[in-house]
Amino acid sequence: MSTSSKAPRRPSRRPGTDEPGAPAQQSDRSLAPERMLAFYRQMVLIRRFEERAARAYTEAEVGGYCHLNLGEEATVTGVTAALDAGDYVYANYREHGYALARGIAPGRLMAELYGRQDGVSRGWGGSMHMFDLDARFMGGYGIVGGQVPLATGTALAIDYRSGPEAVVCLMGDGTTNIGAFHESLNIAALWGLPIVYLVNNNGLGMGTAVEQSSAEPELYKRAASYRMPSARVDGNDPVAVFQAMRIALSSAREGRPYLVEAMTGRMKGHSVVDPARYRSREEAEAVKAADPVAAFAVRLRGQGVLTDDLIVSIDAEVMSVVAEAVAFAEESPRPDVSTLFDYTYATPVPNDARLLPGAALYPAAPRPVLAGASV
Repeated sequence: MSTSSKAPRRPSRRPGTDEPGAPAQQSDRSLAPERMLAFYRQMVLIRRFEERAARAYTEAEVGGYCHLNLGEEATVTGVTAALDAGDYVYANYREHGYALARGIAPGRLMAELYGRQDGVSRGWGGSMHMFDLDARFMGGYGIVGGQVPLATGTALAIDYRSGPEAVVCLMGDGTTNIGAFHESLNIAALWGLPIVYLVNNNGLGMGTAVEQSSAEPELYKRAASYRMPSARVDGNDPVAVFQAMRIALSSAREGRPYLVEAMTGRMKGHSVVDPARYRSREEAEAVKAADPVAAFAVRLRGQGVLTDDLIVSIDAEVMSVVAEAVAFAEESPRPDVSTLFDYTYATPVPNDARLLPGAALYPAAPRPVLAGASV
């Protein structure tokens, strides 16, 4: 097959001579007060949305699995604030906050959790499989690490057509132990792909501590195997995450893929139904004490950016947005079962099976009628 119509490959963007695995040098510049307030409001919106989602789950409005970003609001906000509009985001199943911060309407997200037709995935994706191409939010993935090869493939496509975009691939700490993680980082480093791998390290892969599952628990150091620059950042500080991601994305756009490890806390169990009994009381209290939303509010008050009245005002505004999202979800119709397979493939596929559970694989053959038998 002729390849003359393919876009030319850009010149090689292989990594240079920087020390592999070295933490990024972050700027300590303060951001404008308006941006700091926007960060705070975003964090509060994620917090209140996730709290309401948890309540909806207990009310049986949300089905299936439900994993929340409670305690990770600073990382979510810092990561997404560093992105350009055209950049792509691949998430794991803990994705609601990232979808919100990427600009998807709260009502569409809540409707998806409710399994309603106006949801971001037409009600068929649920908590773990939200997708919005307009927002370049390329979905959540229920299989641990399932998003990593796909995100790397998207970075390859961008590189192939010499595009200006970058890819951010989100994952939890447990994903760094699967084969696809290492294979993807190896290819990205070899080919100089425009991608940032973001490891959200909340200290627990489901219920197992990182130190008990990873021979090298400082996960950012794994980039050294691939001569890839990396950084470990305070995931409870949205400004630090934002600055680290700006460095990482700039590097990725120049052909030096990057690994960022954000150190966060998970305020609840692995999912809504997980009581987190594997945690000691002391560990749970430490995570609660490090609440990034409360800590950022204290910080902004100290800088004169935030007042008690403004805190109350922002919270009231956000609660109104969340209430409207719930009302939108409740009013949205349920999808018709006939649409179940409408979005299985992006384009028609021969012999695409569209059988519902319990349906016969082949139509029943007519029963023979014996001679002389009454019908």
